[in-house]
Amino acid sequence: MPTEQTSILILDDEPIVSKRLKPSLEKKGYEVETFTTSADALARINERQFNIVVTDLKMEGMDGMQFLSEVKKKYPATEVIVITGFATMATAKESFNKGVFDFLAKPFKLGEIAEVISKAETKIKNSPK
Repeated sequence: MPTEQTSILILDDEPIVSKRLKPSLEKKGYEVETFTTSADALARINERQFNIVVTDLKMEGMDGMQFLSEVKKKYPATEVIVITGFATMATAKESFNKGVFDFLAKPFKLGEIAEVISKAETKIKNSPK
């Protein structure tokens, strides 16, 4: 029986982040969609659920905190991973309070984010349906 492909939405206003992440995650067998504006990503979230959302915090328009709050409100089971170049204890704490799975400071290595995504995927697969 075919296992369902894990879907990932990546939101980062720096296109280079998505450019680096998308091919490396697709190679690992994930279905990946990338967005550079929170408005576009939110529109997509309103159309379908993703297993995992990777979001930056500091962006034009709606910031990552608001975006992840919207995602968790709509899909509590979606795991959210925050990536940010402006990591502080306060932002880390606030994201965990909002139910974030993990928090990575930029610059991160592809291996680090792949590992976090893999852990989130394991949590999703092991959680009761």
